[in-house]
Amino acid sequence: MAKIKRKYVCQACGSASPRWQGQCADCAEWNTLTEEVPQTVFSARHDLSGGGQKINFVALNAPVPLPVRRKTGLAEFDRALGGGLVPGSAILMGGDPGIGKSTLLLQAAASIARSGAAAVYISGEEAAGQVRLRAERLGLADAPISLAATTSVRNILTTLGSMEPPAVLVIDSIQTMHSDQIEGAPGTVSQVRGCAMELIRYAKENDVAMVLVGHVTKDGSIAGPRVLEHMVDVVMSFEGERSHQYRVLRGLKNRFGAIDEIGVFAMEGHGLAEVPNPSMLFLSGRDEPVAGSAVFPALEGTRPVLVELQALIVRLASGATPRRAVVGWDSGRLAMLLAVLESRCGLNFSSAEVYLNVAGGYRLTDPAADLAVAAALVSALADRALPMQSVWFGEVSLAGEIRPVAHASLRLREAAKLGFKVASGPAEGAAQDGKIPGIRFNPLRQLPNLVDRIMGNQ
Repeated sequence: MAKIKRKYVCQACGSASPRWQGQCADCAEWNTLTEEVPQTVFSARHDLSGGGQKINFVALNAPVPLPVRRKTGLAEFDRALGGGLVPGSAILMGGDPGIGKSTLLLQAAASIARSGAAAVYISGEEAAGQVRLRAERLGLADAPISLAATTSVRNILTTLGSMEPPAVLVIDSIQTMHSDQIEGAPGTVSQVRGCAMELIRYAKENDVAMVLVGHVTKDGSIAGPRVLEHMVDVVMSFEGERSHQYRVLRGLKNRFGAIDEIGVFAMEGHGLAEVPNPSMLFLSGRDEPVAGSAVFPALEGTRPVLVELQALIVRLASGATPRRAVVGWDSGRLAMLLAVLESRCGLNFSSAEVYLNVAGGYRLTDPAADLAVAAALVSALADRALPMQSVWFGEVSLAGEIRPVAHASLRLREAAKLGFKVASGPAEGAAQDGKIPGIRFNPLRQLPNLVDRIMGNQ
């Protein structure tokens, strides 16, 4: 009989090693390697005594009805999903503790249950009474949800196998699930991978839309093995600052729709309320022109969202070390943009503190925000307010050129719909972008053109 080969798996990054060692060679974490048995029986439902079964192939145009999406009752949730829940899909939702993941899924499950479909909610972190208290606070106590509190995957699959498959299954959370056929404590790489594999297999075989709640690490990534994100069909991130009212549900991976679609919610006393027009939300409070404020038409998936960028410049005494602070944007990109403004436009930021903020707790990753950030910085430096009804967008290169960005017309239509009259952006494509009714487009080719326009030289 061949000798069983053992391996040790890092609980931080998932890398495998043939022998135990104190420090992981890949992620440099200490005391994270645990032994994992390579041969594991994941489920008693497998018949391993005989040979395999013949599989059936189908054509792409086979006369088989395609799965119909199921609406969750929350339009913003459906939008982030790409139109609703797909039967047989596995969804992984991550987010910071206390951000509202359980509240959102409880509201969605209650809406589905009230529509006449079966919904099962299994909590591994809270007792059933605690979930019922939250449901009562949210006004969902009368929803016919099948609720249970357990961490045993064997018990969950046995119970689900004895009943009619539900329309939606919520597991809160996958890091608390445990299988007695796998060695290791709950939350380890082997447990998370094995339990997720079993639950996903059940969802696929019974056309159940399943949502797995995932913990996140201190840097915001989903805890556990990276393979977990490959196993599921949809990966979603529930983002926001707990000190702010607003929450953003963002699709990071979606096999059934576009990625980077977002749904916006507001945390209120009775739960999460949908925000159908997030642009008005992030622009609230702009009553009069203020130096250092610029509006940027961001694009999340196919959805344009107008956000306000705020900049503050503070002059320091000679010899003091200036500070750069950024909230909601990339600090490295701000440093690059300041260098371009100094090198190409002759502006001096070296003796001043620079503060940049994206209003409303929103986080920007769109490179088209470069021009709006530059406009806010120049406005703050010159102490001249930008026009209230103007928007700015465009990518800035190291040479000071303003480059075109994707879906400029979509951004301009959203700005025109909200009453903005003037837009400044890349000169390339201006012939098409300038045809949007209700808004005048000012093309810019170089960053010095922006400075001249704000300073009043043009």
